[in-house]
Amino acid sequence: MQVVIALVVTPQGFPLAYEVLAGNTADNTTLKDFLARIERQYGKARRIWLMDRGIPTEEVLEQMRKSDPPVQYLVGTPKGRLTALERPLLEKPWKQARPDVRVKLLAQDEELYVFAESQDRIAKERSMRRRQLKWLWARLKKLSTMKLTRDALLMKLGAAQNKAPAAWRLVTTEIAIDGASFGFWLNRKRLREVRRREGRYLLRTNLTESDPAKLWEYYLQLVAVEEAFKTLKGDLAIRPIYHQREDRIEAHIFIAFLAYCLHVTLGHRLKHLAPGLTTRSVLEKFSAVQMIDVRIPTSDGRELALTRYTQPEPDLKLLLDRLKLVLPAQPPPKITAAQAAAATPV
Repeated sequence: MQVVIALVVTPQGFPLAYEVLAGNTADNTTLKDFLARIERQYGKARRIWLMDRGIPTEEVLEQMRKSDPPVQYLVGTPKGRLTALERPLLEKPWKQARPDVRVKLLAQDEELYVFAESQDRIAKERSMRRRQLKWLWARLKKLSTMKLTRDALLMKLGAAQNKAPAAWRLVTTEIAIDGASFGFWLNRKRLREVRRREGRYLLRTNLTESDPAKLWEYYLQLVAVEEAFKTLKGDLAIRPIYHQREDRIEAHIFIAFLAYCLHVTLGHRLKHLAPGLTTRSVLEKFSAVQMIDVRIPTSDGRELALTRYTQPEPDLKLLLDRLKLVLPAQPPPKITAAQAAAATPV
């Protein structure tokens, strides 16, 4: 079954606890009961719920606004809502939230819409889109020169679509009705729409706080959690696993939560001691340190076992010193006893 993980974090982003919800969390009753359970378990507090756009329904958000006191939230919105609000947003002035982030605020129907534009995200998303589109275009050109059956062509086109889904939406293909040939061309209108929205987000909130910097800071916490769990899936190899028992699901999530705690703690440590580095780059440097077992046989039939970690390179030594981390002492050697059968007389 699919599950949704809810994290309880401090305003600084440190995780305090987590709760597991069923995959149908968007259901009106499920999320309402969950909000009440969090309040019973952790007490009344001024909490702000940060949710992805796929979690709450309109009915749930309405209930959160009508609660006494109102339950405060900041959630992402589908791209389609940006289309509906594009005209009124054009009339609003930009406000600087950070040196590279500016926002527009639009109050509407007891909510505040936050249209954010990040220069860093624009550059990142544009680079990803160009790289994916370049690969897809080269692949389609190659397929157009290959002699394939219709079924083989459809399978290869489907594989290309799965590998580059975002770029596929920017390309129009036309397959012959009774053959294995096809044509393709760039959908320039859709490309212009995508370029206009790269690095831009539309958020909605019922927070009375209208400081753009504060709202952006709240949103970054949601982004940080999502990026961290991507790191857990990739760098730490915590990938989707199909468990058959509930206790194994709970154990899997618990390990992921512990890894996330370490991830956040390392991130905050870097912020103060090595601000130029990211958590991922540091983990990549740490991965160079390996644990090895050296086994040496002795002349009397026993075996000397030495568990050792490799000595860090100079740049890693410098990083450890900067983070004020000290590697533990190498484990003591172990020697096995002689074979019982060989040592015991009959």
